[in-house]
Amino acid sequence: MDTANIGELPAVPDARALQATKPSSDCLDVPESRPLLLACGRQLAPYRIAYKTYGALNEAKTNAVLVPHALTGDQYVASPHPVTGKPGWWETMVGPGKPIDTDRFFVICPNVLGGCMGSTGPASLNPSTGRPWGLDFPVITVGDMVDAQVALIDQLGIDTLFCVISGSMGGMQVLQWAARYKERVFAAVPIAAAAWHSSQNIAFHEVGRQAVMADPNWAGGRYLELGKEPRNGLAVARMAAHITYLSEEALQRKFGRSLQGLDAKSFSFNADFQVESYLRHQGSTFVDRFDANSYLYITRAMDYFDLAAEYGDVLANAFKGTRTRFCVVSFTSDWLYPTRESREIVQALNAVAANVSFVEIESDKGHDAFLLDEPELFATVRGFLNAAAHKRGLPTPRRSS
Repeated sequence: MDTANIGELPAVPDARALQATKPSSDCLDVPESRPLLLACGRQLAPYRIAYKTYGALNEAKTNAVLVPHALTGDQYVASPHPVTGKPGWWETMVGPGKPIDTDRFFVICPNVLGGCMGSTGPASLNPSTGRPWGLDFPVITVGDMVDAQVALIDQLGIDTLFCVISGSMGGMQVLQWAARYKERVFAAVPIAAAAWHSSQNIAFHEVGRQAVMADPNWAGGRYLELGKEPRNGLAVARMAAHITYLSEEALQRKFGRSLQGLDAKSFSFNADFQVESYLRHQGSTFVDRFDANSYLYITRAMDYFDLAAEYGDVLANAFKGTRTRFCVVSFTSDWLYPTRESREIVQALNAVAANVSFVEIESDKGHDAFLLDEPELFATVRGFLNAAAHKRGLPTPRRSS
């Protein structure tokens, strides 16, 4: 794939490479004596889970909220990113007085297994070789990510999570927690998510992976030890994926056919249109904070996600016997994880008489609406958590914003 049209990107910042092995967040180091059995049949040990916490755990340890992140997220859900300096990825939702109120709840956000911000992944050092894992790292699943998070929750001394809440791939982890560890989840809020990855989504991911692997600097996945970086390929992968996070209406409203800093078309392959410039910016900034091999591994984990397949191909079986309270949320313009896939989750929960509410939010912002300023989403989450907290016996909030 020829990526020359996005320009030659600069070398990877030392700060990003450092975060993969020496993160600026807390870490749980699981020793070799406690290996993680992965879905692929391999064992991983030792391994590390990097994480951030916000707020305080109450004495009874009943107010813990786990917020798993989406594909390109990390543990910095409500604090500045150590590489980019940008605000946390869900600061609209998490913080003092916000729907996930850190004056009230103890929020835990781990970097997923396979990530590149401190949790063990392909950019980490393989203890048996002293070199980056690269493609020697085992292929992982969403279930493996959740199993690794269980070790963290155990280490924190938390028996039952008050809530697991997130969107997109984070929502997949919510569903996995609620199915595999249902006795440890009091409430669950999967947002803009699905119980399985569609063929269309697998196809989009494959385009991204091929863009990365077609970059000559990918070097068969050994780029870190060779001092290279497939930045152009990763940037193209991000550009393609970012289109799926938006809606046609949002793109048209924001950009239309407006030119970027031009009075007339250049009749070249430069970024004439604002939307082209926007996508190139998204690609070039993404590579400053994300590892290319992590992108391959995490997208593959999402592709393998099929919750029903673990339970005899009957999704309702995944939730049989659950006492968890659910709130399932979708957006009208989300074509990546459309409302019909959220309804499948709701129908499966109804089939086992689970406690479930469902909200479809009118929005033209596409899949990324869960990360943006959506008052109805904020009201939904706040109302659900308040009701669940009352049932849990947690104190009434003092204030809200």
